[in-house]
Amino acid sequence: MKTDLKKVLSVSGQPGLFNYLSQANAGAIVESMLTKKRTCFGLNARMTSLADISIFTDEGEVKLQEVFEKMKADLGEAEAPSGKADPKVLAAFFARVLPEYDRNRFYVSHMKKVADWYNFLKKYATLDFADEDNSTDPAQENPAH
Repeated sequence: MKTDLKKVLSVSGQPGLFNYLSQANAGAIVESMLTKKRTCFGLNARMTSLADISIFTDEGEVKLQEVFEKMKADLGEAEAPSGKADPKVLAAFFARVLPEYDRNRFYVSHMKKVADWYNFLKKYATLDFADEDNSTDPAQENPAH
């Protein structure tokens, strides 16, 4: 089954990534990729779909899915450097896979998240992504939203 980044959420203050399951009266029902435990996050939770994240480049922005695909092409079956790796290692890695990244706006803290998300998806989901045009927007599943 392909990974639909529109349904993969990062929740501020929560470890790991979550799969969006459905809309709830007071927020969203999600399932932890790590524990498979379901929970409801309220409307005040800072949830971000990985499909909505882009990386700044010298020419504009590149969607996170495209960055993941470039990482996969470079790494093959290997993992990305850990988010705990030396900042110079992370910067060198991203300079190799995304040479045009904006050195002034794509910080090491961002690199750590992207590398950790990549490794998390590799371990708990798949790096075979659903086509953006054919996936459904979680907010559109319930027209009463």
